[in-house]
Amino acid sequence: MATHTQLLYHFVFSTKHREPTIVPDQKKRLFAYLHQLLTNKNCHLYRINGVEDHLHILTHVHPTLSISSLIKDIKLAADDFIKKESIFPKFKGWQDGYGAFSESIKEKNRLINYIKNQEEHHRKISFREEYKALLKEHEIEFDEKYLL
Repeated sequence: MATHTQLLYHFVFSTKHREPTIVPDQKKRLFAYLHQLLTNKNCHLYRINGVEDHLHILTHVHPTLSISSLIKDIKLAADDFIKKESIFPKFKGWQDGYGAFSESIKEKNRLINYIKNQEEHHRKISFREEYKALLKEHEIEFDEKYLL
């Protein structure tokens, strides 16, 4: 019998100290690089986007991968790419933590649109408020002093 999985994850992580270092006119280069990285790891990227201080990634995760290792690989590879290509001159790295939310495939299109419209979304709400809402939506207990 074959193995069948539908492991859809929404990842969120921020720049170090949430500094606005992701330059809008260069972020597509980073996104293309991360798309290739995920493809090489047998993941299917549905959508990636972000604003100056954080990224959202919606992807299927191959069942042989652990979430923590995948996020570590994404951050290390992105950090290396950003520095080698000098695309974000003020970039100092990524925050230590991350958000990883398992999602229903039935929510895929809604999440794709949500991630696609990050720029518009963040005209109305801060990253901190967005992140708190994600934690509450997924019923994750948290202490505000440890938020991203």
